[in-house]
Amino acid sequence: MGELTHFDKDGNAWMVDVGEKAETERIAVACGKIYVNSQVFEAIRDKTAKKGDVLGVARVAGIMGAKKTSDLIPLCHILLLTKCSVEFQLNEEEHSVEAVCTVKTFGKTGVEMEALTGVNIALLTIYDMCKAMDRGMRISDICLLKKDGGKSGLYLKEGCHD
Repeated sequence: MGELTHFDKDGNAWMVDVGEKAETERIAVACGKIYVNSQVFEAIRDKTAKKGDVLGVARVAGIMGAKKTSDLIPLCHILLLTKCSVEFQLNEEEHSVEAVCTVKTFGKTGVEMEALTGVNIALLTIYDMCKAMDRGMRISDICLLKKDGGKSGLYLKEGCHD
């Protein structure tokens, strides 16, 4: 690590050429949280929100977001994802919902951006579906937990629970 890869010698943005890289299994896991008020937490937990099953819709949205990453991030490669999942953990004490997105592919470049995009879209969907009950929701703590595959090998965020 150290050198920025999305710039040429003159500082111009460019898409990295991955043509010579080896195809390997790539995996990335990202997480993030949304903090909500007690009314929203109960509606999510009990599946009583007026717009329906918040976590079910957010799961599908997160998967769709991960699949559309190259449409949203200008220099990302289009990837054939072999797996994408979004899981949720409810924390009643802090009235939060944690989203964890796991993405896999077999290819020449990693899927970190896809996992991070999946988490963001899932959390934004929760916000969208619950904003009538709480406009003060806060999305935070979005980070890459794990990345594996390719030349750089395994990365695990310190304290990673996955």
